[in-house]
Amino acid sequence: MPIPFTCPDCGHQTTVSDEFAGQSGPCAQCGRTVFIPPPAPGAGAPVLLPPKQGSAAPLVVVIVVEVAAIPVLFICTGILVALLLPAIQASREAARRATCSNNLKQIGLAMFNYEEAFGCFPPAYIPDERGRPKHSWRVLILPYLDEKALYDQYDFNEPWNSPHNSALAARMPKVYRCPSESENDPEWTSYVMVVGPQAFSDGPTARKVLDFTDGLSNTVMVVEAAHSNVNWMEPKDFDATDVTYGVNNRLLGGLPGLMWGIRSEHPGGAQVLFCDGSVRFLSEGIDLGVLRALTTIAGGEAVFTPSD
Repeated sequence: MPIPFTCPDCGHQTTVSDEFAGQSGPCAQCGRTVFIPPPAPGAGAPVLLPPKQGSAAPLVVVIVVEVAAIPVLFICTGILVALLLPAIQASREAARRATCSNNLKQIGLAMFNYEEAFGCFPPAYIPDERGRPKHSWRVLILPYLDEKALYDQYDFNEPWNSPHNSALAARMPKVYRCPSESENDPEWTSYVMVVGPQAFSDGPTARKVLDFTDGLSNTVMVVEAAHSNVNWMEPKDFDATDVTYGVNNRLLGGLPGLMWGIRSEHPGGAQVLFCDGSVRFLSEGIDLGVLRALTTIAGGEAVFTPSD
């Protein structure tokens, strides 16, 4: 771009090509040597200046934008969590219920392995010399739950709660605990046998398969008993007459002991193990007559049982 130039000696005005800027040469009018200065800022091509060092203006803008976006981010995250939380909780409970069902199936398999070895199912308890409960079926089937080492350490010559045997309480097999229950009572079992004159066991009596004339698939063997207050080695189980309290009776659920019906931490019902080894979910609304019939081995009742 041409640069306007005035000779300082003769005053002649002309334009000089910008390629001569910063150089010396003769004046076209008077011939004297003159210096062609570079164009001043603002004249001709624009001059770009570097930004001042330490300027924080762009950073301030970014920070303001990010700070303003934080509440929106929290709101959106909160909404997503609120929408997803029920699904997450339901998925976790489904997994816990599946583990609970598998626990009962393992117990059922151990029962049948015991039956194959001795020709009968285990009794609810082994009595002492006075006929009082001394040892639980949960101890008797330990070898069939891959707990032979624990079984060998148990002393059948002493009561279940003797100092020696009590030292084993903290080693309760995981199969005896429903994962939906809290870990506040690590020695309490979640599963108890149905006991009564016409139930899976009357206490000390070991039933044989032929005793179940109602059919193994129509007779309940073991039920859930959340917050049972029963040590897993304790020879104490579910009295069949307590089925009159139904399943998950919330009015009585906060009271201790097993006298309040079948209970679980699963929404809508509880899982039970049938004598054929199947595990089924009994709803809270099950008919009490049907429930009572499912606890007898030879009642002759015609009942509709829930599917697995």
